Amino acid sequence: MTDVYTLGEALGVVSSGRVRHESEARLDVCGPEFTLAIALARLGHRSAYLGKLGADELGARALTALRGEGVDVLDVRVAEGTRTGLVLRETRVGREPRMIHYRAGSAGSLLTPGNVPIDRIAAAKMLHVTGITAGLGRNALEAVRAAVSAARNADVVISFSVEYVPELWPSVREAEEVLSELACASHLLFLRQDELDLVKPALTPEREVVVDRGAKGASVRADRMRYDVQGWQVPIVDTSGAGEAFAAGYISAALDGLTPQERLHRGALLSAAAVTSASDWQGLPTRADLYG
Repeated sequence: MTDVYTLGEALGVVSSGRVRHESEARLDVCGPEFTLAIALARLGHRSAYLGKLGADELGARALTALRGEGVDVLDVRVAEGTRTGLVLRETRVGREPRMIHYRAGSAGSLLTPGNVPIDRIAAAKMLHVTGITAGLGRNALEAVRAAVSAARNADVVISFSVEYVPELWPSVREAEEVLSELACASHLLFLRQDELDLVKPALTPEREVVVDRGAKGASVRADRMRYDVQGWQVPIVDTSGAGEAFAAGYISAALDGLTPQERLHRGALLSAAAVTSASDWQGLPTRADLYG
């Protein structure tokens, strides 16, 4: 049985300093669901990933990484005649990296409801989706909705990360409507402090809500109690994969039957590992790293 099924877009990522002056750059692959699937696999969980990749070198690299990390890629499709999307990440001293996306018409954005394997999702313990994939276009949104519907009909736990990116949405109003809809359908909700107003209808006592509070750490409201954890003080290289890593750590601990406080602790550990690496996922720990 799959522990966590997820679907989304994998992207190539080129990281450098200010592009107009730099002569060197770093090439990698990334994506929130991509990172989460690998993080869970490294911790010994059975994760499955659904996505479309371009018939190009970036697509081949993403698929090789997933396979190499032990992620179930049975449902990954290589879309002939399309390209894998790309993000240019400019590092800036004392500021968040500047992200420039080249994803219009990308293979990953062409995900459709017909690509969603209802039976495979119904057989999983948990489905994890994000607001990023929901914001890639109408077909991708309907694919996310189809996955969520399959999970709900089979009583599969639904995890949702809001991941609000303004550039993906026609308006804040539309983003609020869609993100609130998905948040209300979830059992486990991840969001940043500044995203609370976007999904107000979902902030009910019966839902497990995990909030990233930035420098203050993170908190969760579960079983009508609040628990908090401080962030680890580590040298920061790149914060880009921190949110997905935290969610993976929290979900991992939940699958292991740990308490909310212990879930937060594992999430914080994975987030700390992510920010100390130039890659969103390459620096993430294995279970032996955590407990060896």
